[in-house]
Amino acid sequence: MARLKAINPDEATGKTKELFNAIQSKLGVVPNMMRTMGSSPALLQGYLDLNNTLSHGLLGAKTGELLALSIAEKNTCNYCLSAHSYISEKLVHIDTSSIIKARHANSADAKIDAVLKFANVLITKNGLVNDSDVETVRAAGLSEGEIGEIVGHVALNILTNYFNNTADTVIDFPVAKPLQDIEA
Repeated sequence: MARLKAINPDEATGKTKELFNAIQSKLGVVPNMMRTMGSSPALLQGYLDLNNTLSHGLLGAKTGELLALSIAEKNTCNYCLSAHSYISEKLVHIDTSSIIKARHANSADAKIDAVLKFANVLITKNGLVNDSDVETVRAAGLSEGEIGEIVGHVALNILTNYFNNTADTVIDFPVAKPLQDIEA
């Protein structure tokens, strides 16, 4: 049972209704995370804005999805893990092997591998990376803008992971089990 209530889109009013209508027209549905965020139109708007902006950034949508998978796995967010497993496979067309590797913070592509590993370092060190950490990701060919976007993706995904773990959001995607459950 969810700890925070998801708003029924038919009962939404004001700014929340406007946001839900925009989400519905874009996605065809208002996912439970967004319905739950709808209790705070400011939170929902902030999430939507940062998500949209980063999806058009230097790293691109595919790398953004791989980051979301890696971060959800690291933060044990079953909602985000399920949502991004579905989105990665069905909408972004990422192969199953790449999805599993990303959940382990790995990739066959050296640049994406460096992105995922740096994101993991950011989370592990609570953002307190050192010169060597930054030089490692820079040496993999990432620009300062791309490094900045990795930080942005980590922040966005920590927001959604922590929100969903707090709300205990009901998963409305095919459920993806955490690797610790699959590999045990």
